Amino acid sequence: MDKIKRILAVIDPSAQEQQSLSRAIEIASATGAKITAFLSIYDFSYEMTTMLSADEREAMRKAVLSDKEKWLASLAKGADNIEFDTKVVWHNRPFEAIIREVLTDKYDIVIKGTHQHDTLKSVIFTPTDWHLIRKCPTPLLLVKDHKWLEGGAIIAAVNASSDDEQHQALSQRIIKDAKFIAKMAHGDLHLVNAYPATPVNIAIEIPEFNPTQYNETVRDHHITSTHQLGEQFGINQDHLHVEEGLPEDVLPRIAKKLDSELVVIGTVGRTGLSAALMGNTAEHVIDRLDCDVLALKPDGYKSPLDN
Repeated sequence: MDKIKRILAVIDPSAQEQQSLSRAIEIASATGAKITAFLSIYDFSYEMTTMLSADEREAMRKAVLSDKEKWLASLAKGADNIEFDTKVVWHNRPFEAIIREVLTDKYDIVIKGTHQHDTLKSVIFTPTDWHLIRKCPTPLLLVKDHKWLEGGAIIAAVNASSDDEQHQALSQRIIKDAKFIAKMAHGDLHLVNAYPATPVNIAIEIPEFNPTQYNETVRDHHITSTHQLGEQFGINQDHLHVEEGLPEDVLPRIAKKLDSELVVIGTVGRTGLSAALMGNTAEHVIDRLDCDVLALKPDGYKSPLDN
């Protein structure tokens, strides 16, 4: 993502403040991008009004859509000097409506607001959010209700030592996109890499195994790999964070420590039984972050809705 020309801002009809639109305006102001305010609505009662003919029901739906179009247009008043249009669709599955819009018009980024638990002060992700994380082919930015602070931490979450070519390519893309966002938002780029602890049962099953030496070797390998990535992208060594532990523990801890504005993370987009059985590391990480998240798919990813 070396440029952003088209932004799809997903509007929440139940929210007083449109976080996605606020962030879209921030980004468009810096990049000159065009914003499309997108709303998917559906009311089952209109489909079940049996006393009306099909034409009358269609006329009612069109009236509702037209009313929402006018409302969306009113939201653009704060977007001076920004190219802005609106789109309202009638669809009973918001995530599918969003993805089909992305597949049709090829947006550079999708921005969607998240909900916050007032008591816990933490981010709550809706089923629509999770569907988009898994299936949206375009970079997905999930945002909180706050402005990015100048000089704030932008975290690129990488797997620096992976031998898998797809993972290596995804790590490169994560850093490139995080660097682009950091430059655009005048943020401070950090690299975070988590590595696994030594399996305890190995020392039990293999008496001659030296867990301390093994752990030092693994740590040194991850540090070297992360420093190579940092050097490749011009990131200062004091902005490289390599810690032992699961990504879902390490990333939220460092993000909180740095009071980060954004974490950029790659998702493999698994769906169905394999995801249910095997879990998804990225989803575990995202669920524990209390900041904006930019979720990226690997190059060549094809959404299950792209058919």
